[in-house]
Amino acid sequence: IMERLTSPARLMIVSDLDHTMVDHHDPENLSLLRFNSLWEHAYRHDSLLVFSTGRSPTLYKELRKEKPLLTPDVTIMSVGTEITYGNSMVPDHGWVDALNHKWDLGVVKEETGKFSELTLQAETEQRPHKVSFYVDKSKAEEVIKELSQRLEKRGLDVKIIYSGGMDLDILPQGAGKGQALAYLLKKLKSEGKLPVNTLACGDSGNDAELFSIPDVYGVMVSNAQEELLKWHAENAKDNPKVIHAKERCAGGIIQAIGEFKLGPNLSPRDVSDFLECKVENANPGHEVVKFFLFYERWRRGEVENSEAYAASLKASCQPGGVFVHPSGAEKSLVDTIGELRKHHGDKQGKKFRVWVDQVLATETAPGTWMVKLDKWEQSGDERIGCTTTVKFTAKEGEGLVWEHVEQTWSEESKLKDDSSWII
Repeated sequence: IMERLTSPARLMIVSDLDHTMVDHHDPENLSLLRFNSLWEHAYRHDSLLVFSTGRSPTLYKELRKEKPLLTPDVTIMSVGTEITYGNSMVPDHGWVDALNHKWDLGVVKEETGKFSELTLQAETEQRPHKVSFYVDKSKAEEVIKELSQRLEKRGLDVKIIYSGGMDLDILPQGAGKGQALAYLLKKLKSEGKLPVNTLACGDSGNDAELFSIPDVYGVMVSNAQEELLKWHAENAKDNPKVIHAKERCAGGIIQAIGEFKLGPNLSPRDVSDFLECKVENANPGHEVVKFFLFYERWRRGEVENSEAYAASLKASCQPGGVFVHPSGAEKSLVDTIGELRKHHGDKQGKKFRVWVDQVLATETAPGTWMVKLDKWEQSGDERIGCTTTVKFTAKEGEGLVWEHVEQTWSEESKLKDDSSWII
């Protein structure tokens, strides 16, 4: 994943998931979708996205199926005990080696087995460098004190984290969200790719470590828990680099990008009229995000069925341009756009959202770009996706023109309905 960037990332966002990037009180996932379109249009090509979560790989993958999450460049899971890279989640073996210092899973299991107050959490939550229990709040302090002493006597150096009034996690002393971030920054620096700016985002006590890393900007989202606000008041209230956002979840992250002046923070989802939506430099990522967002609004009936829109879309296609449907059928691009007229408002009043992921453009010749991306549609509870390749050419005075579009079904797509897929 580090090879994707030839120079230091312009921005690295390191975000917790539950109640930070993901708003579980937002059934339409609007703040998350706002962030997604901003990231893919303005940042994906030269920045890094890192998710840092307490979830195990199993629970993280479940969340990805439930919510329209982007694919991060780096995933830090199980309270900072696992670091993986890219789509295929390749583990960082250097981090594994670092965590093995004064850690013995067998000894931890043996000693914790002597405490009747501890109830083991689900098997999925037990990881090579994390053992997780439930313990009654009234007994927690006493258990933690005695357990710490026993493990120290056995020659281990551990960190015991108690959170949410019931969860008890035992980790190596060197683990945690903050240490995992420090390790990642050190690794990037050694490769000459230390990000120009890093923004840490969180809502709970186990995110506090993220804001303690030197030279990192921090945002506590507006819905941050009392334990994090208390930590901030005691440790970072005079630090101008850490703010408490006015917006919830991903909306607070977008707000922080603007407040710290880390780059563009106008999400394409916040632009009402795409005919007015022009960028100074032709940007293939921007074109893709803009088109599929327009497509969502068209089918939701949120833009009017006007000749001006149809003409604008057709003008952005090469007259001889080809669209290869996931079924393998070839169609004229102009005809495909023409067919959209029939589908205006067919998803009105329904749960229908469209987003793109991993939009990466390569200039193959002067004025010609190949763009690869994943395009997703959520209709009710069904989600379908296509891996998409677009060829753009730059035309004098017209900006970028769509020349060729090819789509194949994503492996993750459960429903592969050729008849209902338009583009």
